[in-house]
Amino acid sequence: MDNEQLLAEIREANLTYLMLAQNLIRKDRAEALFRLGLSEEAADLLGMLSTAQLLKIASSNMLLCRFRVDDDLVWSLLTSHNVKKVDNSTTTQLHASILMAGKFAESMTTTH
Repeated sequence: MDNEQLLAEIREANLTYLMLAQNLIRKDRAEALFRLGLSEEAADLLGMLSTAQLLKIASSNMLLCRFRVDDDLVWSLLTSHNVKKVDNSTTTQLHASILMAGKFAESMTTTH
């Protein structure tokens, strides 16, 4: 993959992410905050952007979304590696979601 193709794919990912985020925010703000891990301020800003502003922001050469999973346990649950007690994939994904929700709630209380 050459540099131009990489930059084009980053721009496409940015636009897709921004459009998804804006749609979620407009549809169900609380769910968007939880699912995207956004602050209230970021949600306010994203919800008000025009299409032209979305396109301009998406054209950045920096990827705007990032992985929120920085916990080895969550990664293990999501990838089903090292799961000893639970072999049901639905249960392990639910466990990972609960852990991530706890991290989101924790981050919201520390920012307010």
